[in-house]
Amino acid sequence: MSAASALRGTGLMVQWQLRRQAQFLPLLMVVQSALAVSTVLGYGILIGDVSPEAALYLATGAPTITLIVVGLVMTPQQMAQAKTEGSAEWLRTLPLPRAAFLVADLALWTLLALPGLVLGVIVGALRYDIDYQISAWLVPIALLVSLTAAAVGYAIAVLFPPLVAQLVSQLLVFLLLLFSPVSFPASNMPGWLQRAHEVLPIEPMSNLIRAGLVGQQFEAQPRDLALVLVWCAAAVTLALFALRRRG
Repeated sequence: MSAASALRGTGLMVQWQLRRQAQFLPLLMVVQSALAVSTVLGYGILIGDVSPEAALYLATGAPTITLIVVGLVMTPQQMAQAKTEGSAEWLRTLPLPRAAFLVADLALWTLLALPGLVLGVIVGALRYDIDYQISAWLVPIALLVSLTAAAVGYAIAVLFPPLVAQLVSQLLVFLLLLFSPVSFPASNMPGWLQRAHEVLPIEPMSNLIRAGLVGQQFEAQPRDLALVLVWCAAAVTLALFALRRRG
């Protein structure tokens, strides 16, 4: 297949996936809205008297959590459903490179996660009167974070059976909300968990988004960007390998 044909096929796959998920878009928006609002307001209720530093973490953590949850949770769940109903196997019969399926799915879930970022920022600003200093590179960083989360979720979906993939995604939500330094500083966690997050992508993702929103109070390190890029490349490579092996 020529490069032009492969590119056209990939574009058609992206359109097909968007149309296929169109009926779920309103529900997705409701879920994203509830997640962003509950993260900002729910943690605030648990904490009680929210200090200015805690307010910043809550306001900047909500959009980060929304980006990550859509990729890590909704991507494997939708892929598991496609496997169960047989549409995933049908797609593999099409005369397209396996990379086209991966690109189409990752483009879909990366873009669908972005509205949650905007909503989380707005809710945080309204609730805690946050004065954001939004950096010009926030949009590409948000795309990278969303893409990385979607790539990891997609890799989980293609490597595990549908039921296992769904269980893993549900476990990831639990770990993300309670044991990841997104809405609170890493210093609040025990030492062994801090060391674990030094190699996991969640803390670097939150550092990048936080620095893009309130760069005067927080800054990201080059290591954060490098670690997210490594996880993104590894997840994409693993997912593509699994697709080709099973194709």
